[in-house]
Amino acid sequence: MSKNLKNLCLAAMFMAVGIVLPFLTGNIPQFGRYLCPMHIPVMLCGLVCGWHYGLAVGFITPIVRCLLFNMPTPLYPNAIGMAFELATYGVCIALIYSLFKKKNVLAVYGSLIPSMLAGRLVWGVARAVMLGLSGPETASFSYTYFITAGFVEAIPGIVLQLILIPIVMEGLFRAKLMPRTAG
Repeated sequence: MSKNLKNLCLAAMFMAVGIVLPFLTGNIPQFGRYLCPMHIPVMLCGLVCGWHYGLAVGFITPIVRCLLFNMPTPLYPNAIGMAFELATYGVCIALIYSLFKKKNVLAVYGSLIPSMLAGRLVWGVARAVMLGLSGPETASFSYTYFITAGFVEAIPGIVLQLILIPIVMEGLFRAKLMPRTAG
């Protein structure tokens, strides 16, 4: 099987997991927002398949999930803001990870943490722009809301990502499904 076909199939699987995984939170928006279940498969997609696939899966997954299951709702600005955020995760984690010669858990953390920060910053900018374009009566996006929604409320999800993603990647390394060196 060609590498492109393999990555396409894996990306489709990561997208499907991203669409289904939030059902584990019972589709309870508050609980899901705390655990950030769509983030994990997007980040794994970037690490496993590369930035092109991470970008596509990250952008498409929240929009498709919103259209299919009306979560995250509403499409504008929530799902679209998440689309920019998750696309950033997929791109950043893959590009930063590709800079490491030795592929190990430290490389995973070294790419995971900056991509998490970049994604949250992009989410904040996207939300501020979208709410600003909606008119002054809806422009209620503040620095306090950004810190609260982007970081404080997401602490359980951040911790889950920092634990689960390196464990999954280490399992892929040990199973020899992912190379431990660049190239």
